[in-house]
Amino acid sequence: MRIPLVATSVCVAVGLALPGTAGAETARPVANATAAAPPAVLAKNRIYRSGTASPLACAVPAIREGSAASVKAFHRAMARCANRFWAARFKAAGLRYTPPRLQVTTGSSSVCGRITGNGAQYCNGHRTVAIRIMKRDLKDPFRMNIAHSVAHEWGHHVQQLTGILDEFNRQYWRARGSGRSLVSHRLEMQAECFAGVFYSAALDSIAPDVGWADWIDAVGDSRESKAHGKPRNLAYWQDRGYTGGSARACNTWTAPSARVR
Repeated sequence: MRIPLVATSVCVAVGLALPGTAGAETARPVANATAAAPPAVLAKNRIYRSGTASPLACAVPAIREGSAASVKAFHRAMARCANRFWAARFKAAGLRYTPPRLQVTTGSSSVCGRITGNGAQYCNGHRTVAIRIMKRDLKDPFRMNIAHSVAHEWGHHVQQLTGILDEFNRQYWRARGSGRSLVSHRLEMQAECFAGVFYSAALDSIAPDVGWADWIDAVGDSRESKAHGKPRNLAYWQDRGYTGGSARACNTWTAPSARVR
């Protein structure tokens, strides 16, 4: 089994790239923005009250080795599935869901700007998920790894719609040093957890080429990412979302620092 890229294969265009941060940039820095009790939008967000997900049947096609068209079709089917899932969860929480735009390309340019070698980005200014089909996806189309580009980035879109991403941005700019890294890790761990919640309902439709326990083991053994945090913690939060089946499991903002490093 190929070790998945997971945490290093996705990123959210936040922090410096967020619109409306110029004013916040001059805010008085603090050593650790998460030392005080987090605001309600992080700790008591309404999405946490969206209930337990029911199984979701989605039509997700096969991927043909070497076929960019089949990878694009896979991503688009995953996007439709993620939209159905999160629309239901938002409705259950009394929230309004709007789908993000999706751009799938074989090049390095997108509406988000240049897509890095990691392959996927969420740019909140455009509310767009941009995914670059990498050569490795064509040579070795590992379904679960490719699916995770959608599942994780949709987690960031959920954070955008629920106000979490805006509050993250404020906390990020107020923090400095290791405080910024900690805030960033809380954001990324939560996106991993939201991906796990989605998988709890849709995994059978994705028809992954790996068992869940093996997948989580591989996530925990993947390369460490400075932006995303320790793989073992990413694995913990993704599995927590999957086993909990509810966004209620995904409050990373009140978790001990050691769990989100």
